[in-house]
Amino acid sequence: MAMAAIANTISLRHAVLADGVISGAMGALLIAGSGPLSGLLGVPENFLFWVGVALLPWMASLIVIGREERPSAGAVETVIAVNALWVLGSIVFAVWNPFAMTALGFAFVIAQALAVTVFAELQFFALRREA
Repeated sequence: MAMAAIANTISLRHAVLADGVISGAMGALLIAGSGPLSGLLGVPENFLFWVGVALLPWMASLIVIGREERPSAGAVETVIAVNALWVLGSIVFAVWNPFAMTALGFAFVIAQALAVTVFAELQFFALRREA
């Protein structure tokens, strides 16, 4: 219920744009910090680097969608679906733990999955409200 109240104050455009900005920041962090983060998280440097690279076109897509005066419902539904798949993949990654992540690594994966969940919910409620 609290998420719905918060979503009522955030436009669909802003929910998508904020997701793009945060995705880009995460991508930049993973690219630039892949070396130091690798040891802290227990995840290989190359894996972190390439996840960061993969986030850059995602960021660009979100910014293109969010800059539209009225983002198309289909585009936003796709964003929500991709975000949901990211969260599911993050959960599988955390449970599978293919790299023997540290406790901090596990917390990092869960924290970013929770952040993506929040963006997907904000987008879902804003889409429903603005439809």
